[in-house]
Amino acid sequence: MASTHNYSDVTPEIQALAARSLENCQIDPEDYRRYDVKRGLRDLDGKGVLAGLTEVSDIISKKVVDGVEVPCEGELYFRGYNIEDLVGSALREKRFGFEETAYLLMFGQLPTRSELEDFTQLLSSYRTLPKNFVRDVILKSPSSDMMNSLAKCVLSIASYDDKTDDISLPNVARQCIQLIATFPLYAVYSYQAYTYKEGNSLFIHAPRPELSTAENILTLLRADSNYSFWEAHILDICLMLHAEHGGGNNSTFTTHVVTSSGTDTYSCMAAALASLKGPKHGGANIKVIQMFEDMKKEVRDWTDEEEISAYLKALLHGEAFDKAGLIYGMGHAVYSLSDPRANILRRFVETLSREKGRTDEYDLYARVERLAPQIIADERKIYKGVAANVDFYSGFVYHMLDLPLELYTPLFAMARIAGWSAHRIEELINMGKIIRPAYKYVGEHRTYAPLDQR
Repeated sequence: MASTHNYSDVTPEIQALAARSLENCQIDPEDYRRYDVKRGLRDLDGKGVLAGLTEVSDIISKKVVDGVEVPCEGELYFRGYNIEDLVGSALREKRFGFEETAYLLMFGQLPTRSELEDFTQLLSSYRTLPKNFVRDVILKSPSSDMMNSLAKCVLSIASYDDKTDDISLPNVARQCIQLIATFPLYAVYSYQAYTYKEGNSLFIHAPRPELSTAENILTLLRADSNYSFWEAHILDICLMLHAEHGGGNNSTFTTHVVTSSGTDTYSCMAAALASLKGPKHGGANIKVIQMFEDMKKEVRDWTDEEEISAYLKALLHGEAFDKAGLIYGMGHAVYSLSDPRANILRRFVETLSREKGRTDEYDLYARVERLAPQIIADERKIYKGVAANVDFYSGFVYHMLDLPLELYTPLFAMARIAGWSAHRIEELINMGKIIRPAYKYVGEHRTYAPLDQR
C-alpha cells in the first residue's frame, strides 16, 4: 500500500510526539556532576578521557616543564614521524605524498621506493568499479548529500564482494586498499549525478592509472580534466594532513567501537562516514567558507582591522552570520597554541592565492587569524589558548581550487579512510572485548498500568 504522506512530511502528529520526547527525555545537568560523568568523554578542562591505546598517531599539545603541564606548539606524528617531515620530503622530491602516508599508517613503517611503487600500482589497479555500478547505484538515485551518497556506495559495493564478512587480516587489508582507491570515484561520480539531476551536463571521466590520488580527483571532477602542478600538490598536502588525527576523534573512535563488534569492513566505514558527516566534525570547513562569504559582504574594507574586529565580536555575540556565537575555524579540542596542520597549510595557501589572483582574500584570512584569538580571549572565559585549526585554511584551499562545496566533507573522507583503515587493522589485531561503556540510569522506576487504565 502506498504511503499517504510525502517522505519529507512532518505532520502535526509527529510534531506532538517529538514534543513528548522533549518533555520526557531530558536529563538534569546536575546529574552529570553528581555521578562524575565526563560529558563527551572529556574532563572539565577539555582533555579527553583515556579510552584506548594506539601506535597509529600521536598529538602533542602540552609539555611538562618543571613538573607542570604547560601548553606548547602543536605537533602531529604518524607512526612516530612528524607530519612536517612527511610533507617536506614529498615537496622536496617533487612527488605526491598521500600514497606513502596511507602505506605508513596502515602497515606501520615507511615503504622503500620499490614498495611505494608497488603499493601505488596496487591502488591504481583497484581504482575501478564493477560493470554498471555507476548506472545502477549512483545515477539512479542521486542525492544532494554527497556523504550519504558515499555511504550508500560503500554499503552497495559490499554486495559485489564474495568475502564481505571475512575479517581475517589479509582480507580486511584488501578491502581497505580497495576503498582508499575507490572513495574518490564514489564521491565525484555522485556529485556529477546530482548536478545532472539539477540540469547540468553529465560527464563521467575514467580514472587514469598513471596519476596520483590527488591528480585523479581533479581529473575526475573537472570537465576538461586539466590542473596545474601546484593545484595537485596542495590538494595532495590536504589529503596527507587529513589522513589521520589520533584515535580519539569522533569518527576514528567510531571505527574502533564498530570494529570491536566483529562486523565487516563496509559497515565499519559506513559508520565512520556517518560520524564524519556531522558539522561538529568533518563539516566544519564548510562553515568557515560560509562565514567568510558573509564577512566579505558585511565588511566594506577588508584592510580595516577595526571593522573586521567589530564583525568578529558580532559573531561571538550571536549577532552575525548564523547567530551561533562562534568564529568558525578558530580553536581546537586538543591544540592550544597552534594546530600544526594549519601551520603547514598556511605556507602553501599564500602561494596558491597568488597563482589564483586572490591575495586580497588571503590577507583577510591572515588578519582574522591574527585578530580572532585576542578577541575571543577578551570576550570569553577560556581554559586554554585559541588558534586557527586546519579547517580555517582547508576550506579556502578547496574554494580556490574551484571544488564544489558539496565535496568538502567527502574530500575529508577520501583522506581519512587511510587513518580509519589503520585503526581498524589495529583494533582487529589487538581486539579483546567488545567496547561497551557504562551508562548510569537516572530515571524513575514506575508501576505499569494496563492500557484501558491510562
